[in-house]
Amino acid sequence: MLAVRTFNTIRSSLSRSYTASAKLIEVTHDDAGIATVSMARPPSNSLNKELLNALNTSLIDIQKQKYKGIILTSSLPTIFSAGLDIMEMCNKTEEQLTEFWQALQDAWLTLYNVDIPIAAAINGFSPAGGCLLALSCEYRVFVEGKYNIGLNETQLGLAAPEWFQTLYVEALGPRRAELALLRGTLFNPKEALEIGLVDELASDKENALKRCKDYITGFKNVPFEGRQKTKVDLRKRNSLWLKVNKSVDLKHFLTWVQLPQVQAGLDLYIKNLKKAKK
Repeated sequence: MLAVRTFNTIRSSLSRSYTASAKLIEVTHDDAGIATVSMARPPSNSLNKELLNALNTSLIDIQKQKYKGIILTSSLPTIFSAGLDIMEMCNKTEEQLTEFWQALQDAWLTLYNVDIPIAAAINGFSPAGGCLLALSCEYRVFVEGKYNIGLNETQLGLAAPEWFQTLYVEALGPRRAELALLRGTLFNPKEALEIGLVDELASDKENALKRCKDYITGFKNVPFEGRQKTKVDLRKRNSLWLKVNKSVDLKHFLTWVQLPQVQAGLDLYIKNLKKAKK
């Protein structure tokens, strides 16, 4: 049983367990029992199947280790996550598309339902899927700077799935979310704070991590059972929707992403990215 282990032994074993996957996810922890999960897939933490699976596994394992809280952040200096990896959706077989989308569904369900306090230290750009990850955490701290955040899928000729949109509406309110989703608006840190997309601003990543830790340690006098039950109740509707509709959601994705015009748009976007790098 885990209960018979010392806390230091647990932390040591957790560190060793992530050595092999350090290129995708880096996990550190402090003496307060807070684990920091850093996405580490250069150059932009784009969410491919492997990163999503690694994130899912790390979150599940951390909860088993009885940590007091989790901070989700990025090891990259100016990017939290650029969102879903376009390469996972362009010119792929239906089997490959299915594996990718199911990895996204599973990672989100785990992240959204983490039973211990979880906060996002958003240390850079966070569009589309990156915004989804941040929205799925309980608390969000955004580093000030020339960064932006938002569900900007329409700017890329895409459409945010219904379960992305639901979180946006809950955070921004129906009218503001509708306009932002239709326009693919990205918000700078000050704007994101004003509209409720994030909860606090920080001067730098270190400050963001501290504010996230303050949020987590703020529950030290709150009984776990009551907090957990309340979170489950608050998030039950959204979680249940995806659990019940996983197959339907997958079918909608497969039908839409394989449309010739969508594939042409994705292909053009990738070509433009390659030109920009030259």
